[in-house]
Amino acid sequence: MRPKASGAAGCLLAGLGATTAPLVWAPRAAISIDGGFEGHARDLSVLYIDLPLIVLGGALVPLFAWTLTTRWVRRPWVAALAAVAALALGVWGLTEWWTPRRQPNPGYGPGI
Repeated sequence: MRPKASGAAGCLLAGLGATTAPLVWAPRAAISIDGGFEGHARDLSVLYIDLPLIVLGGALVPLFAWTLTTRWVRRPWVAALAAVAALALGVWGLTEWWTPRRQPNPGYGPGI
């Protein structure tokens, strides 16, 4: 594969990862951004700490997999498959590991 085409494919996979990871992350982070009932569980640190890390990880994981695979294997479709598999495993790990903090609603308590 030509170097320019290989670089373009790597950038395309990085862009795919950088868009996929936040799309998977966003519904789980919605409670921290919205805050729930009267905003009592609002935690906006997910926007300036977690979101950049999610985007960076989503871009770097398939790019590193693409780079490592193209150095060992000469077939570009194998490298693309490895990069997509690495992205899928990264997104699966994200959904299994990252759970935003959820405080109970203020009305729920031990009772009387």
